[in-house]
Order: sequence, then C-alpha cells, then structure tokens
Amino acid sequence: MSTLQSSPPQLLAAHAHDLGGGFVVRRLLPAAQRQAVGPFLFFDHFGPVTITPADNHDVRPHPHIGLATVTYLFEGVILHRDNLGYTQRIEPGAINWMTAGSGIVHSERKPEAERDRTYVNHGLQLWLALPEAAQELPATFTHTPADAIPEVRDGDAQVRVLVGQALGAQSPVLTLSPTLYLDVQLPGAGQWTLPMLAEEQAVYVVQGDVQLDGQPLAPHTLVVLTGTTVLTAGPEGARLVVIGGQPLGRRLIWWNFVSTRKERIAQASQAWEAGDASQGMGQVPGETERIALPERAPLPTQGV
Repeated sequence: MSTLQSSPPQLLAAHAHDLGGGFVVRRLLPAAQRQAVGPFLFFDHFGPVTITPADNHDVRPHPHIGLATVTYLFEGVILHRDNLGYTQRIEPGAINWMTAGSGIVHSERKPEAERDRTYVNHGLQLWLALPEAAQELPATFTHTPADAIPEVRDGDAQVRVLVGQALGAQSPVLTLSPTLYLDVQLPGAGQWTLPMLAEEQAVYVVQGDVQLDGQPLAPHTLVVLTGTTVLTAGPEGARLVVIGGQPLGRRLIWWNFVSTRKERIAQASQAWEAGDASQGMGQVPGETERIALPERAPLPTQGV
C-alpha cells in the first residue's frame, strides 16, 4: 500500500469536551470536516492529569449500542465494570475492547485501592463503528494484557501493534473489520518512514514535537494521510499513535448510541429510560447510580 503523499494531508484540530466533574478531554473525532478514519468514529485524548483523593472523575454507568470501544492507558489506572459481570483494572499498555453490539452498560471509575492516592492518568479512548451486519451482535468485553501485545523495531521507531497487522507483527486483539492501531515511540531526533498500512490512516502526536515531511505539526492535531510520510521527532523524542482501517460508511451518532438507523437509536433510548435488561440496558452489578438520558436533545436526522 506504500504510495507517496498524493495530496496534502487533512489536519483535524482537537476541541475540548467536558465529560463531567471537570474531566476534560481533547476530542479529535468526529470533526466538522470528517466523521471517521477507517472504522474509528470517536477519538478522545485525556491527560496527563494528576488525580488527587479529592478529585471525582468517575464516569457513572451509561449505555452503548452499535459500536466498539477501545481504551488504552499510557499512565494511571481505571476500573471498568459492566452489566455482563466483568470487573477489570485497565492499566498501561493493555488493550480493553468492549463490543456494545445490541446493548451494554458500563462504568469507568477510580479503583478503591487508589481512592487515597495521588497519581497521573493519561490515555486514549476510541470508538469504532461495527460493520452494518454486526451492529446487533451480543455484547462482549475482552482484556488483552500488555505483555501479549507484540512490539517491533522499525528503523528508529519502537512500535507496539495494539490492533491489527503491521511491520510483520499481528495483534491478538480480534476485530470485526480490518483495523489498525499502533503505539509508536521515537528517540530524540529519531525518524520514521510510515507507509500506508491501511485503506484509511491517520497519525496523532501524543507527546513531543514532531515534523511531518519536514513541516512542524501543531500540538493535538490528527493528521489524515494519503501516502507514505516521514515523521521526525524533536530533541526530546516523541510518542504518537497511528489509527486506520477499512471505512464502514457514515453512522448516526446520538449521545452514546451509534447505528445506521434512527429508529434503533430511539429504541435504545427508550430501553435505557426503562432500564430494560432484556435489551442490554440493565444495571451494572455493584452499582446504584446511572447517567440519565439527555433531556430534550433531538435524535439525529443524519450522520454527524
């Protein structure tokens, strides 16, 4: 798939989004100019943020349909719990993949063991569209530990193949469509030639200064690529991620729900209000709270 850049890359700037309790993320997708890159519909970058015992950044139980989430930490810890009965500490380097499918409810909280501790949280949470035929699959959650993720050296770059296949390595994480997700570290002044490894592909600088084909990248910019590019780190080195894969077409996105049909989103909204466990909208074991459906927010009429 390696081709030279045939046109200027598309640059998507981050915008701040408050998830509640003062927990602000940088959101890159969806953007006004573009809904998705490959199957990736949402791209949230949070931190580095210092969490103190007084902070409450917990995300209470909330539902999803029609998508998959992938959570990846560079630092810190988050406790995942869901209505399938899974409780999982999410820690740096591991991949935590949740397929919402026909419906799931989960919470993301500070673990009890960390309640009186000060630490740093830093990571990414991405949402992916599911193939249209797979939107109503039963919900699942899969944890892949850090030591199961393959890591390869490619020139100056140290590359962890989080999801998909690249540079002769294959991630053990199972997906429903061709998907690429890499965690890349470059040393000071290090250089990496990145070919097109997926049908659609983008790069995001997590930390450090980076030049793309000799031009400096603005901080917190997602760059949608059209061909082979050369990335050069500044003197302090850099960390970046690459995402991409097969595009799956536009989706309707409303609150935490994704679908190709407005009627399905309306159905999921009613099921959440009713707490209908038969539609995947039951309570998370051990939880007593829930995030209410947004009031008076119109359902979507077209894709974001």
